[in-house]
Amino acid sequence: MLDLSNNSFSGDISNFLCHSSDNPHRLEILQLDENVLSGNIPECWMNWRWLEFINLQNNNLTGTIPSSMGFLSSLQSLHLRNNSLSGELPLSLQNCTNLLTIDLGENKFAGRIPLWIGKRLSKLIVLRLRSNKFDGKIPREICHLTSLQILDLAHNNLSGAIPRCIDKFTAMALKGNLIDDDGSLIIRSNFTGLLENAFVVTKGREIQYDTILMFATSIDFSSNILSGQIPEEVTSLLFLRSLNLSGNHLTSLIPGTIGNMVQLESLDLSRNQLSSEIPTSMSNMTFLSYLNLSYNYLSGKISSSTQLQSFSTSSFIGNNLCGPPVTNTCSVNDVIPKIQNGRDKGNEPEVDWFYLSLALGFEVGFWGVCGPLLYSKSSRFSYFHSLDHMWYKITGCISSKF
Repeated sequence: MLDLSNNSFSGDISNFLCHSSDNPHRLEILQLDENVLSGNIPECWMNWRWLEFINLQNNNLTGTIPSSMGFLSSLQSLHLRNNSLSGELPLSLQNCTNLLTIDLGENKFAGRIPLWIGKRLSKLIVLRLRSNKFDGKIPREICHLTSLQILDLAHNNLSGAIPRCIDKFTAMALKGNLIDDDGSLIIRSNFTGLLENAFVVTKGREIQYDTILMFATSIDFSSNILSGQIPEEVTSLLFLRSLNLSGNHLTSLIPGTIGNMVQLESLDLSRNQLSSEIPTSMSNMTFLSYLNLSYNYLSGKISSSTQLQSFSTSSFIGNNLCGPPVTNTCSVNDVIPKIQNGRDKGNEPEVDWFYLSLALGFEVGFWGVCGPLLYSKSSRFSYFHSLDHMWYKITGCISSKF
């Protein structure tokens, strides 16, 4: 084991990794994280075939992931988050079939999420690709990762629908089965004191899990361009604790069975295009401590349960909802007039053109006749002279008949 983390080492690591050697080094755990290392990750990993744990996160590394990492058949944990790495993921990485954790978040990786991640890395427990430039659809093959507990694909350019096979994540659907009896996810080496860790964004903040990683189950697809409905299959993940689908283009209803997710502690569906009412089943989610449904097209009355009414108005802002905790009062039918949610176009009230034209016609006719009489003396003289002449003719005609 070599742990040089949390120092101020700088420069590249080529001299360390690439010095000549006839036999592979027997190092199993390498931690160089939290330094100021720079340059590319060198192509010398074939000399380190015993490695099980690599942590290079929080440095200034650039370039791509070298293909020689595919020689690390014993590798179980790869942490490269928060560097400036780019390019596509190398195909050779599919040879690391013992991988339990991949954290490539906060880099500049691009391209599609490889299909081989789901097909070859079946033991994965943590897959974190957050804040990169991945595009295309979320591959259905990712549903083969039945041991997955943390899936973070947030802040990319992913499009299309959320795969309906999401219910295949059995580690999130069933009570967690952990690798070790003491409740720790430990790297399989002689150094059993080393605990795995993972970063999870939940309840609006980033949390590092290590000793309690056994309790962490999370899906984060936020800030992509996903569309379509929220698949009802997601409500089968009964032991999911954090779900974030915010900042997408999801439409239609919140699944009515969402209340089945009784272990859920954090739910963020904000900034989508969800409509209709909030399902009453959400009253069953007694562990829910963070909720954000803001800026959708939700309407109707908020269920009068202590659970939902315990959240602040910011959890519901930008919708057409009524009842506590929002200030809008429901009518007899538990609805309120449609209000602006901050994103609708055309906020002018509707106009009844019939009554507007009727009033306009009366106005024109009235002033067309009375206006000249009020402001012109000659017009008044002519008008009343015409009336006198007409009255004289009418009375003369009546007198001649009798």
